Amino acid sequence: MEVINPNGSISLRKDNQLLVITHLSQLLTYLTGFGGLIVPLIIWAVNKEKIEGLDQHGKEIINFQFSMILYAFICIPLILALGLGVLGLLIIGVLSFIMPIINAINASNGIFKIYPLTIRFLS
Repeated sequence: MEVINPNGSISLRKDNQLLVITHLSQLLTYLTGFGGLIVPLIIWAVNKEKIEGLDQHGKEIINFQFSMILYAFICIPLILALGLGVLGLLIIGVLSFIMPIINAINASNGIFKIYPLTIRFLS
């Protein structure tokens, strides 16, 4: 719910819990295999104009998820070439599990942090 101020401007609702849920919803990838991109994308698309900071957090999450998917696709052929893809996939798996938890904690404290190794698809 947005609040309309007496001067006619619209102020956004502050909801750190939804920011935390959006970050942690990325972990659905480990349960369903695909929910880590779809659920944050839906939360961001529906609420980005209603919740303070959700547009910024949502773009960062979507960029991170697209980056991890791209890196995973790059690592697959590298498995055949010197086996380096296995190490890359391991690093991607660890980053994709730990970083949403760290950024969810930061979001609950009102802090915005960028994800490492993220390509800016959405700005």
